Amino acid sequence: MNPTSLKKAKLLFNLIKRGVKNIKNVEVVICPPFVYLERFKVQGTRFKLGAQDCFWQEKGAFTGEVSPQMLKDFGVKYIILGHSERRQILRETDEMIAKKLKKVLQLNLKPILCVGETKKEKQKGETFKILKAQLEKDLKSILNLKSGILNLTIAYEPIWAIGTGNPCSVDDALTAILFIRKVISKIFSPKVANKIRILYGGSVNSKNADEYLREENINGLLVGGASLKPREFAKIVKTCYA
Repeated sequence: MNPTSLKKAKLLFNLIKRGVKNIKNVEVVICPPFVYLERFKVQGTRFKLGAQDCFWQEKGAFTGEVSPQMLKDFGVKYIILGHSERRQILRETDEMIAKKLKKVLQLNLKPILCVGETKKEKQKGETFKILKAQLEKDLKSILNLKSGILNLTIAYEPIWAIGTGNPCSVDDALTAILFIRKVISKIFSPKVANKIRILYGGSVNSKNADEYLREENINGLLVGGASLKPREFAKIVKTCYA
């Protein structure tokens, strides 16, 4: 829910665009709040447009919701689903996320599915248990889809690391991501699992980005607070390029 005005959003967007204008071979997805999407259709730029959430129906009497079909019409390519803030603050369930995921893939859009454990769950040694449960529940709705599964991206975002300035260690992040790939392999197939991108997100900044990206099994980053700082975000993107 940032920034709080269109003027600030335009400034942020233009500064980021300027900061990464010479970067090639890096996919950069910008996910502004819904109200700014119309202003930032990004055809012809290096960015792809993403949304922060959607509903699980294409249309209908669902006051306050935004459908994936509406987002597709805006030029949106990616949609974040199951972000920890929606799970934790808005009590979004895996059943709800599963329905959203299915609809997004049916419309040939690209979901970024977020999974991750809380600090309490980590301390109890339940990281693998939580990740497995989330993935199995969230992905069950798309088991019978005949196409589009490879449009899926998974983002491992340990909830205890988000916005805390206390990122997950590279070793722990890699361990979790390898486990996620193993679960996906069992749900679908090893071939599918090897093609699905898995990102890391949680207190990512320009100082630690390179540490994550050195690992071939970490296929990118889901950037939160640092994306509101144009120079910082540009440095992260340049790290991907390097």
